[in-house]
Amino acid sequence: MSEIVRAQRKKSYGKQFAKFKREIPLHIMLIPSIVIVFIYHYLPMFGIIMAFQRFNPILSFWSSPFIGLKNFVDILSMKDFWRAFNNSFIIAFLKIICGLSVPLLMALLINEIRWNKFKRTVQTSIFLPYFLSWTVLGGVVQQIFALDGPINTIIRNTGGEEIMFLASNSWFRFILVFTDVWKGMGYNIIIFLAAITSIDPALYEAAQIDGGNRLRQSWHITLPGMRPIIILVATLAIGGLLNAGFEQIFILYSPSVYQSADILDTLVYRLGLINSRLAPAAAVGLFKSALSLVLVGIAYYSAYKFSDYRIF
Repeated sequence: MSEIVRAQRKKSYGKQFAKFKREIPLHIMLIPSIVIVFIYHYLPMFGIIMAFQRFNPILSFWSSPFIGLKNFVDILSMKDFWRAFNNSFIIAFLKIICGLSVPLLMALLINEIRWNKFKRTVQTSIFLPYFLSWTVLGGVVQQIFALDGPINTIIRNTGGEEIMFLASNSWFRFILVFTDVWKGMGYNIIIFLAAITSIDPALYEAAQIDGGNRLRQSWHITLPGMRPIIILVATLAIGGLLNAGFEQIFILYSPSVYQSADILDTLVYRLGLINSRLAPAAAVGLFKSALSLVLVGIAYYSAYKFSDYRIF
């Protein structure tokens, strides 16, 4: 019996080695990506030690005095920290909700279009902003919402009073969420449309025979069929809950809207690069990373535990 087991194991190891040998070129292709990730993602993690030091650039990591958790105590007593923390949650939460619901609705509407040429045109036009950086789109948004921009021109022509949209705490979050959804929804629409194409057409035919209209087909067939992808996209989005969009906010915001737009990433930027308080900035960044790790774990566990579909 043992000889049979050894023979089976030997055969299994032989198959695995043969498979690995065939895939050697693919593994070689991964080496540059692994090196880049190691250099730009793992090596900088040595900087975490700054969060536990009274860091002095002249003394470097190895000679700066160790002060334990004092930097964390200091940042937790900062009013700016809690303002940035609350703004990060609120802005990111709004972006996640709108960034999922709007593309999902658009995907369902586009799926109902029967004129293929028009359908492709709509998909392409919606997807185009995704390829533009916030450096470009930020200038476009600033021009649109400027005092002499088209929005205020319409307001003036209709007898209204001009609004400083990008300097107003009441409007700034709305602009952030609206422009973020506008820029990124094309990507999620493609994902949702791909999920729709994987649904068995026989289900729609059966629904038509039973007298179900397009709305009922979407509710009872399309949405349940898309459920695994919706859960996956939502889970991945929750992992970045505290990433409220540094590049977008940094380009658009100003001190007048710190109250509603200052987030943890912009606080790290100001503490570290503007005020030269590198150790507290590292503490804020580490706090955010640790909390994000917890949120990722909770999101993945919840998706696995409460979903009937095993997507992980």
